[in-house]
Amino acid sequence: MSMQVNVLSGVSRNEGGLFYSVRWLSQSLQAAGTDIRLVSHIDEFTQEDLPLWNPLEVKLHPAHGPLLSSFRLRTLLRESSADLLHVHGIWLDRQWAALQWQKRTGKPVILSPRGMLDPWAVKNAAWKKKIVGALFANESLRRATCIHALCQSEADSIRAYGLKNPIAIIPNAVQLPSLQHPRTQPTTDRKKLLFLGRIHPKKGLAELLAGWAKFAPQDWDLLLAGWDDGNHLAGLQQQTDELGVGDTVFFLGSQYGAEKEILLRNADAFVLPSFSEGLPMSVLEAWAYGLPVVMTDFCNLPEGFAAGAALRIEPNPKAIAQGLAELGGMSHADLSTMGAKGRTLVEGKFTWNKIASDMKAVYEWCLGGEKPAEIFRA
Repeated sequence: MSMQVNVLSGVSRNEGGLFYSVRWLSQSLQAAGTDIRLVSHIDEFTQEDLPLWNPLEVKLHPAHGPLLSSFRLRTLLRESSADLLHVHGIWLDRQWAALQWQKRTGKPVILSPRGMLDPWAVKNAAWKKKIVGALFANESLRRATCIHALCQSEADSIRAYGLKNPIAIIPNAVQLPSLQHPRTQPTTDRKKLLFLGRIHPKKGLAELLAGWAKFAPQDWDLLLAGWDDGNHLAGLQQQTDELGVGDTVFFLGSQYGAEKEILLRNADAFVLPSFSEGLPMSVLEAWAYGLPVVMTDFCNLPEGFAAGAALRIEPNPKAIAQGLAELGGMSHADLSTMGAKGRTLVEGKFTWNKIASDMKAVYEWCLGGEKPAEIFRA
């Protein structure tokens, strides 16, 4: 049996959506009979979160600067006897190490940019990406046996970057929770609009707060949960005070495990006013819990609008305020109906059995099998 090695920055909560998407994909692939191993950096939460990856084998290496880290990663890859590498994320040392492995072995490499070639992402810290691109990232992208896109929009961004590789379009998925459990917090007259994700400018949170100040639904609170990526939280808290909305906006910090589940079960709607996404796990999870969603086109889930499971906004205060006004005018029954449509959408298209089957077919093609034409449609 061939061995596939997934390479990513970390296997802890610090990876945000990849902590769920890569873990559930890898576990589903192994359950489907694929020999999956993982290679990852170590961070402060690795040992606490590592058991969640069972029964997968994870090889860990310290992240002590890019040169030493890359050397240790190259050593692990050389010792792995891998037949194929699947690299999640770009612009970092794992992409360089995979390129060196590919040159040495001649074996296939799949790259999953995970939204990192979207226009906003490419422009963000563009000078750094130009340097990294010239050093190794662009060669790595060009040499990739296959590039994995999460949606057609990401595939279009990959083509716009000038890449001509085969592109496999396979979305993220989520695990479906039971909806039989009641709310775990006392019901109040105030509804809860939840954001759950990393605190970062690309998420549009400053614009969300400005829109909230323009039109905060009178019987709603805004809950912002997530980890501070780059020290942006203090600025948002100051903005909240300056806008005078501190009595309806609550910063909850990082939420994982049972705490995260409680938030999703007790929310009434979900919001993601993002400027750039691959395909956000947070929206899929919100739908899985039966929540209506307010989001931008940059979330790359047009199926949600078509299914009536989401309200469309643009990432600017005026458009967000208009979306909030529409949300605020909806009854409990309206919210439940929209959320049920999201749950149905996830059940039909975004569960792991189907996704793992498609990814397994891509692995087999990279190793000399038949090409699954319906996946390579970009």
